[in-house]
Amino acid sequence: MPKINYFSEDIQFQLKAKRKHTSWLKDCISEEGFKLSELNFILCSDEYLLGINQDFLQHDYYTDVITFDNSEAPKIILGDIFISLDRVAENALQFGSTKSEELRRIMVHGTLHLLGYRDKTKAAKTEMTFKENYYLQKFTL
Repeated sequence: MPKINYFSEDIQFQLKAKRKHTSWLKDCISEEGFKLSELNFILCSDEYLLGINQDFLQHDYYTDVITFDNSEAPKIILGDIFISLDRVAENALQFGSTKSEELRRIMVHGTLHLLGYRDKTKAAKTEMTFKENYYLQKFTL
């Protein structure tokens, strides 16, 4: 049975409307022509995610999301997405959105990485942002 799981590490946080988020993310994955096996969202602090960034990617800076693709088969989603809620809160202030909206943006951003989208070039980042906005407008509470 395909699953999306939500965990918190080193913080106290409960995602509201889990079923809505799960349904929305499953729809995004399906629309892109992928099948869901298992997807884990791990919500954490800046310090926790910095440790992952240093240990696994040898990067020494804060980030809002790190995505690990654990799938060995094409078009199958099996992965872990770590999200810093500290960065989510700061991004929300910076971009004039709510924390909930920004969390959804980062959730779909990480999911898009698992779907093959990248954001290292200007053109790729533009496409990623377009896809984020496209899927965000499909989320309804």
